[in-house]
Amino acid sequence: MSSDLFTPPEQFGMVEPGLYRSDMLLPTHFPFIKQFCFKTVLMLSPEMPPRITVNLIEEAGMELGMTTWIPTQPTTWRPVSEELIKEGLELILNAETHPVLIMCTSGIHETGTLVGCLRKLEGWNFSSIVTEYRSFAGTKARYVNEQFIELFDLDLVTLPRTLPLWFTLSQNDPPASVIPFS
Repeated sequence: MSSDLFTPPEQFGMVEPGLYRSDMLLPTHFPFIKQFCFKTVLMLSPEMPPRITVNLIEEAGMELGMTTWIPTQPTTWRPVSEELIKEGLELILNAETHPVLIMCTSGIHETGTLVGCLRKLEGWNFSSIVTEYRSFAGTKARYVNEQFIELFDLDLVTLPRTLPLWFTLSQNDPPASVIPFS
């Protein structure tokens, strides 16, 4: 067995079943990443990932979902746009795109903000959201990202028709055809 199988990206982790997070993928990560058979890679970035990363994603048969934005001006407090988070949430909440890998350059800021807003949508308390964000961010945590999560308007998000089971269960409204824990 190749040792490459054990080279995950630095910020790799499971968010929910079928939903993972990571920093930018490098060629050394691909033998590890291919094991997950991701259908979609959501790249949160103001620019395209390196060509070699795009090639490897395409060769693996994964769909590259790009949610880009123009970085905010220094005069605004927002670290990312509401549209970026809205589009990202709508993509990751569509069960037809799963399994999904969310990534950004560092795996911390944009990814952490998106995951934090997902947790808010799932009904997590703010203290738990911040604890999870900081567990990935460490000393690179940004108060402005936490503030964005806290103030993000969940009403902007249009839920897709096909929601993942973990999200449906988090809403305490399981579909009639699902009997949880039986």
